[in-house]
Amino acid sequence: MSETFVDTGTETGTAMVPSFATIRKITWETDDTFTLIIDAPQVNGLPFSFKPGQFNMVYAFGTGESAISISSDPFKKSVIAHTIHRVGTVTSHLSRLKRGDMIGIRGPFGSAWPLDKAAGKDVCIVTGGIGIAPLRPTIYSLLRKRSEYGRIIILYGARSPLDLLYRVELEEWSKMPDVEVIVAVDRGDSSWKGHIGVVTNLFSYIKLDPRASIAMVCGPEVMMKFTIEELQRRGFAQSQIHVSLERNMKCGIGLCGHCQLGPKFICKDGPVFALPDVQYLLERKEL
Repeated sequence: MSETFVDTGTETGTAMVPSFATIRKITWETDDTFTLIIDAPQVNGLPFSFKPGQFNMVYAFGTGESAISISSDPFKKSVIAHTIHRVGTVTSHLSRLKRGDMIGIRGPFGSAWPLDKAAGKDVCIVTGGIGIAPLRPTIYSLLRKRSEYGRIIILYGARSPLDLLYRVELEEWSKMPDVEVIVAVDRGDSSWKGHIGVVTNLFSYIKLDPRASIAMVCGPEVMMKFTIEELQRRGFAQSQIHVSLERNMKCGIGLCGHCQLGPKFICKDGPVFALPDVQYLLERKEL
């Protein structure tokens, strides 16, 4: 998925050394997406801790490492969860591991969702596909301190009903006071009774006061582009919109340059950005 909550070390030698972690459980969310639950390691002798939106570099011994957002409850300190889409060599290796196997962890890295700025406001979360994983810790945090926030609105889109993540939790969240969860799929099936279409269509079913709201957006680039446009049409200022960006992150600390977007390094300056900080970069082609 990148200012750090736990000090993983600003010197290369510290930040580049992984901690060992033991797999506690692997849960398959869909045919190609699984959640890897590990026992939380210590980092520099301290208990592992993170802020919603941060990521780890997850290392499969003998294969390599991949940047994966943290998708667990920040208040549960004993375990860490990463929801992973199996798409390449490293993630395929991780998908074949079992309970008791060891992996390496570097992190947490990166910026976080602005929960402090959301205090006292309605929070509109718009996400697509596996983009819900980096926002899951935010939802946990909002619900745990429910009285500090206004309405919570979760708009979630997926390709099909079989591609939906965290279906049990979505149902549980939707039953909570002042929490709206609306889901759409691109293609329904005979069992699907919900909305069909792109996630931006779901704005028709909600009411938003842009003067008292903050939006958090994560998903495929084209989905985020149209979501930002829809939010702005509804009166949201750029400063009220926050996005999480993804690029090919290799080091996690802004040294290798793989994730550079103009003057920004997604791993170090992001992955969560206030829209004014990156809007001009998103509008430039081939960056």
